Amino acid sequence: MNIKEFPRLGERYCEERLENGMLLRVIPRKDFVKKYAFLAVDFGSIDTDFTLDGKRYIMPDGIAHYLEHKMFDLPEEDATNLFAAHGGSPNAFTDYSMTAYYFSCTDEFEENLRILLKMVLTPYFTQQSVEKERGIIAQEIRMYEDNPFSRLCEDQFAAVFSSHPVRVPIAGTVESIGKITAEMLYDCFRAFYQPSNMMLCIMGDVEPEPICDLVRDLMPNEARPVPQRNYGEKEQMVCFRRRTERRMQVSMPSFAIAFKSESAARGEELMRTGIIGDLAAEILCGESSELYLRLYEQGLIDADFSAAFEGVKDMCLLAVTGDSADPERVLREILAEADRIRAEGFPQSQFDRLLRSALGRRIRDLDSFEGTCYRNCSYHFDGVDYFRFPEIYASITPEMVREFLSRVVNEQRSSMS
Repeated sequence: MNIKEFPRLGERYCEERLENGMLLRVIPRKDFVKKYAFLAVDFGSIDTDFTLDGKRYIMPDGIAHYLEHKMFDLPEEDATNLFAAHGGSPNAFTDYSMTAYYFSCTDEFEENLRILLKMVLTPYFTQQSVEKERGIIAQEIRMYEDNPFSRLCEDQFAAVFSSHPVRVPIAGTVESIGKITAEMLYDCFRAFYQPSNMMLCIMGDVEPEPICDLVRDLMPNEARPVPQRNYGEKEQMVCFRRRTERRMQVSMPSFAIAFKSESAARGEELMRTGIIGDLAAEILCGESSELYLRLYEQGLIDADFSAAFEGVKDMCLLAVTGDSADPERVLREILAEADRIRAEGFPQSQFDRLLRSALGRRIRDLDSFEGTCYRNCSYHFDGVDYFRFPEIYASITPEMVREFLSRVVNEQRSSMS
């Protein structure tokens, strides 16, 4: 296995690209009792339109999430029971761009890893079990539909983007999942659940070489082609809708303001864009900004107010969310503050402080096994080594942040839900 050292972080990992194309990365954590394995598939809710071997497939919305549910079914029994018999605590999730299966344990790590790999490599779908799952997922969708914050975020994406599939909820709709069949699940499994479209990241006090030998023995050797994905027509930098409104039982109006941004390239430029976007959000209206303090003192926002940059394959925006009796005024204040920064700039000391704070949070988050494995896999699928983030932070200048604010935060690119 290859060893990579990151002196600025005091980190290292061992990794190997297997013959079948899968990347295995082991991040040592000596003397930790907990062991953690995270198997990520580069397949998310936005991957409903793809071409493989010359054939185009258009799948119902929510199929990636549906497939995640069904992967726990094995011919002999539910994989959750197998994990429980060996002290493993499993879980899984689907987001817009990734499906992940993971477990933590203190003992019997290799046996739990065998179960994880068997589960993710063994498709077992019967029409009866698919029908049974439909009701469970429909109930989950209705739960999200009753959650004001979930509806707010979904409405925001649907308002900002005209064709990108991120405008559709991750779990789909009750209507869309009603179209999913066992054959469709097998088609998606064959297209995306292949080693060359996966990454396995492991953290804990484990020996990398035996783990690599185990994984190599349990997985198929052949590398297969990855589907070509279609995310719709190239988005223009104006929002699909400028305003959306939904009435629900809430104590105070909740709002989501979005400013549409160009999508970043793959690799380190993508990571750089995300860091610049987050710094821009902090400088514009983060908790230590003048605007945040002014809005809070005037009672226009409360402690739930937040701003951050969000990006998913070919989709980027700066999002501001919170509660307010006057969301329209909050938007006007944000636009006015962006105009002021555009004209006057911001102090170098503010930039330096926020940069150090953001870098410190990233370093502190390396203590999280789940967060570190997730980011290693997510950034790998986007073509960048996550542990390179200190070098990327060092390359960012105040001018980059100011240019981002000037280009992105304006009325023409805004949308409010």
